[in-house]
Amino acid sequence: MSLKSSLRVMVVDDMSTSRGVITQALDEIGIANYFVENSGETALRKLVANPVHLVLSDYNMPGMDGLGLLKSLRTTRVTQRIGFILITGKPTQEILDAGRRLGMNNLVKKPFTVSSLKTSIEQVVGRL
Repeated sequence: MSLKSSLRVMVVDDMSTSRGVITQALDEIGIANYFVENSGETALRKLVANPVHLVLSDYNMPGMDGLGLLKSLRTTRVTQRIGFILITGKPTQEILDAGRRLGMNNLVKKPFTVSSLKTSIEQVVGRL
């Protein structure tokens, strides 16, 4: 079984349009085993119950933002090893530094291309 077909991914973004752009890119890459959530809180509950290999999360969300989700994942035993890619339109040094301290695996700047998303994912999980 190829990595593409076995990889389990969760997309977390409060904007349906953004979730659609990300999942369309995953479809083009050939990753079909993905789940979507519209809040960090809901994603965390589902990930604790059923962990995935990789989370693609927006930074700017109401309630629990992307870094809050990352922090919660890293401090919960069953989710602490999940790969985590933060997606943001404004990757400030402060966000980068905080993400690195919390164990972020990679960052993707919006707008992104399918190719740049694939490269970012491969840097975390290996060649697809």
